[in-house]
Amino acid sequence: MATNVHDGTGDELAAIERALEQLLRLYASRKVHARRSAAAGVMITQQGYLLLRRLQEDGDLPMGELARITQMDPAAAGRQVRQLEEEGLVTRTKGEDDGRVVVVTVTPRGAAVRQRLSTVGEDHMSDVLADWPPEDREQLALLLPRFVEGLRSVPFRSSLDEMAS
Repeated sequence: MATNVHDGTGDELAAIERALEQLLRLYASRKVHARRSAAAGVMITQQGYLLLRRLQEDGDLPMGELARITQMDPAAAGRQVRQLEEEGLVTRTKGEDDGRVVVVTVTPRGAAVRQRLSTVGEDHMSDVLADWPPEDREQLALLLPRFVEGLRSVPFRSSLDEMAS
C-alpha cells in the first residue's frame, strides 16, 4: 500500500532515512578519511581537518568559538589544535583585547594541507558524479543543502504526542 510522503509513513521516507544513515556512516568512517588523506599525501585526523577547514573558511577564531562552531568538546578541540600546532598547521596566540583568550590561525602550511585534502575530495566527487546528467547534478546541488537545513531546523515530533491523539 503506497502512502503519501506528507503523512510520514511513505516507503520513500524509509529509503531516504536508510540512504542518509549510509552516507553519515561513510563520511564518519576513519577508513574513508584515511584513504582521502593518503591520496592527498597528508596525515591528519578527521577532527583536525574539520578544525582546519573551519579556520580557513571563517578566519582566525578564539579557541572557545572554534570548539562551539565545530560542535566539539572544548578539551577535545584543544587537543586537536595542539596536535595541529605541533605539525605546523596552525598557530595559537593570545587575543589582542583579552590575553586570556587563545586565538587560532591557519599557517601557510595548514592552508596547503587543507587545499590538498579539498582537491582530493572535489576530484572524488567529480568522479562519483561523472556519469550523472548535468540536470541531476544541479538538482542535487539545490536539494541537498535544503534537506540539510530542514534537518537542522525542524524539531523532532514526539511519538508520545501521536499516541495521545
